[in-house]
Amino acid sequence: MKAKKILFLLGVGVTLLTTNLMADEANARAIMDRVDARDDGKTLEQDMLMVLIDKNGNERTRDLKSYSKDFGADEHKTLFFKSPADVKNTAFLTYDYDDPNRDDDQWLYLPALKKVKRIPSTDKSSSFMGSDFSYFDMTDRDLEDYDFKILKETKVRGHDAWMIESKPNNQAVIDESGYKKSIAIVRKDNYMVVRAINFLTNGKKKYLDLTKIHEESGIWLVDEMTMTTKKGKQTLHKTILTFSNEKLNQPIEDGVFTTRRLEKGL
Repeated sequence: MKAKKILFLLGVGVTLLTTNLMADEANARAIMDRVDARDDGKTLEQDMLMVLIDKNGNERTRDLKSYSKDFGADEHKTLFFKSPADVKNTAFLTYDYDDPNRDDDQWLYLPALKKVKRIPSTDKSSSFMGSDFSYFDMTDRDLEDYDFKILKETKVRGHDAWMIESKPNNQAVIDESGYKKSIAIVRKDNYMVVRAINFLTNGKKKYLDLTKIHEESGIWLVDEMTMTTKKGKQTLHKTILTFSNEKLNQPIEDGVFTTRRLEKGL
């Protein structure tokens, strides 16, 4: 075989490889677009139980009330802590904007200080109220900030799924989130991320697992989820969130989603 022909075939191979990679990235992005566009209701009111478990197995529980509502393409969420006494009347508000060029807004009301504190982007990688969830985890991720790749097809609890890797495409997102990459397991039947591994810049990993979900009026809701922080094989901390008394697509006043309401409380 002549050298020119060999070089030509090598060129074709590289072109096909590049084309396949581009197609794979496009397919992965299309899947994540479906995840992002999944109907989760116009409003949702529910009770939450947060269980914090340290590395020695010691538990602390917190009762919360949660509200979320769509405002056009944006979503607003409010959390009120009801107990125990050391966190009672603490409240959290987030404005999750659809515009990828606009930073999400978050506020925390601390009753001891009688003050609403805005969460700066530099603090969003820190723990939310002592849990394994960060402030960054409390909002949706802007897909424009990530490159996606399908790693393989798999199964989770008997359901077909994709394993998709996402990597931030700019340093600002890495700095804000504290994540250098994530691997998500997306169910094919409902486009829910039911499991995920988040790789932190400090070498730790956070494992998300939606342990219980159910469908209501064509909308999938979470009944229980966990987030576990590990370093190597050692579990450092775990958070269990349990949801109950869901009221889906029922009227919620706009005033629930204001900093003034944080101060007023339930």
